[in-house]
Amino acid sequence: MTPGPRLVVVGDPAGRRVAFLQDALRAAGLPGARAVSWADVLRGRARFAAGETVRVDSPGEVPEVDLLLRGTADPARVEGGRVWYERFTAALAGLAAGAARAGAVLVDDPAETAVLFDKRLTHGRLAAAGVPVPASPTSGPGGAPVRGWDDLVALMAGAGLRRVFVKPAHGSSASGVLAVETAGAGRVQAATSVERDGAGRLFNSLRVRRYTGEREVGSLVDALAPDGLHVERWLPKAVQGGRAADLRVVVTGGRATHAVVRTSRSPLTNLHLGGARGDLAAARTAITAAGSRWEDALAVCERAAAAFPGTRCVGVDLLPGAGWRRFAVGEVNAFGDLLPGLTGLPGSGAEGLDTYGAQVADLLRNPPGPASAPVLAAASASSPAPTGTPGSAPRTPAAGAPAPRTTGTSTSP
Repeated sequence: MTPGPRLVVVGDPAGRRVAFLQDALRAAGLPGARAVSWADVLRGRARFAAGETVRVDSPGEVPEVDLLLRGTADPARVEGGRVWYERFTAALAGLAAGAARAGAVLVDDPAETAVLFDKRLTHGRLAAAGVPVPASPTSGPGGAPVRGWDDLVALMAGAGLRRVFVKPAHGSSASGVLAVETAGAGRVQAATSVERDGAGRLFNSLRVRRYTGEREVGSLVDALAPDGLHVERWLPKAVQGGRAADLRVVVTGGRATHAVVRTSRSPLTNLHLGGARGDLAAARTAITAAGSRWEDALAVCERAAAAFPGTRCVGVDLLPGAGWRRFAVGEVNAFGDLLPGLTGLPGSGAEGLDTYGAQVADLLRNPPGPASAPVLAAASASSPAPTGTPGSAPRTPAAGAPAPRTTGTSTSP
């Protein structure tokens, strides 16, 4: 391989995400990426060079970074999402400007990343693109504000909603999410991972608990509201093995490349909250038995990703309706690719590759700009394509229909 421009990754240099990316680069015959910490970006110490290609990854849960972004070094705290978002997006814009001045190019569009970290804006963009999403009174830049419990009650009544998900607008990993149910006469309950200490501060726990009554649930909504809230209809989910089920589908370069079923006995299916990986083959069988097609389910995810054409890889939370007949998109995640050990779907072009390997293969096929073209082209010419990835496979056009797929199941641990 001839020397040339290098890939730079902005993230946690000691974290799993960066390690997985480095492994994928080595497997593809590429040099390792130069790692830049988010702490250096936030402190104004990050520097880039002409010809570098910059991939921005998650800030992770580094105490120093949390302190700089949220104002607290405790990653378990729920509050502070608005401050986090303002500082994160400002830092991202500064990073992009610095890279451009130096002659470096970013893999992803920072403006789209900013939209992806606001659930209200993401929902509005998906709805405008015709992607099926749960009904929401807070959708888009003109959505209704939620200043507290009274606003939520009024919005639910106005929209005829008795069951909703209340989500911090800038949250992730189900942080601060409330699954709220009402039954009239002041009867209300909420399932959430939020735990409150004696001082009234909110923390994430690893256990989903239930709060009952307007006083308890309302006080949680009031505490979360200053950071911004997104409200959407709680759609009845499909069931697998007696547990609620949804899917995380990773879309890379316009194609759905990886998928995992997540099941839970609670409304929150996140794996770190007691959710478990389900049976993807069984889900596909259930979809077919219901008269739908697996390819159509993946196409919904690809349409959601196409609403963000400047972002190479997203994780789409696909909500199969009761009976596995219909599908809606719950969220689109900018950093939704952390699925260790999961290899690509048959027919996706990512067979045998994990999510990071698929992204490296996509960069080889479609360099993001002139700065990265020489080294990536040289690597592609001098190194064999990763197993199962055709080096000449075209990227699916963002607005086009997905190419035909073969049948089969993905390999997962």
